[in-house]
Amino acid sequence: MKKLALPPVFVSHGSPMIALEPGAAGAFLRRLGPAVDAAFGRPKAILAVSAHTAARAPVLLAAARHEAVYDFGNFDPRLNQMRYDAAGAPELARRVSGLLEGAALAVHTLDQGGLDHGIWTALRYVYPDADVPILPLAFVPNQSPAQQFALGAALAPLAEEGVMILGTGSITHNLRRVFAGGLHAAGLRPEIPESAAFREWMRARSAERDWDALLDYRRHAPHAVDMHPTDEHLLPWYVAAGAGGRDNAPIRLHDSVELGSLGMDAYAFGPQAQTLARQLEPTLAGAAN
Repeated sequence: MKKLALPPVFVSHGSPMIALEPGAAGAFLRRLGPAVDAAFGRPKAILAVSAHTAARAPVLLAAARHEAVYDFGNFDPRLNQMRYDAAGAPELARRVSGLLEGAALAVHTLDQGGLDHGIWTALRYVYPDADVPILPLAFVPNQSPAQQFALGAALAPLAEEGVMILGTGSITHNLRRVFAGGLHAAGLRPEIPESAAFREWMRARSAERDWDALLDYRRHAPHAVDMHPTDEHLLPWYVAAGAGGRDNAPIRLHDSVELGSLGMDAYAFGPQAQTLARQLEPTLAGAAN
């Protein structure tokens, strides 16, 4: 029996502290891996597009092995002792390079490795044994959501080949607001109205498949520039969305907020997004009890 195509996924990693303080988003990420495995089988590899790995043109990090990169400062020093050593995916890099070149998208391949914190802090919950090969793809942060969507669309065939396309960023990301209240008592700080309005707009426009509004979110979404003074943390959402295509509504799998305005929502895309959402329903219901 043919396996179902893997739905592309976007997850919010928030602050590096998620690695020590998982909160509601970390609990969701722990359920995500088993749900993917149960519904679709273990991915043969993960193509990861993170807000923290960017370049002037798309770059594939095709090393045979990866280690965690500690690309942050002034956080708990215990983070620098954490490891996430995973196999790379050089063969997948050749396939991805061919897909992007076939779509007239320039791409570079390096035999270098490393997993930025947007990747390893999330995957340490999704696949804690680090037993799925990973191929990081650096994206171009000054390209528009529509250009990111086109990048993802070129990658769409990977879903049929057992590859999970993973975008990782944050659904809202204004660090000035986050740090203004300090990094303590994260769960006790209520969400600000601007964050709630933006997150609900993303959910509602996604449900309606309003791609015109979504691709021009900085003009249409409430508080868009406040919630994303720069938009690199939202752009991986559009890469995953492009891989899923326009015909199916993006589905929000998880929503929560840390530090009052750091949105931790997760989405699935493509024709199998609903299958993944249904697979998660029993565990989500159990977590709420």
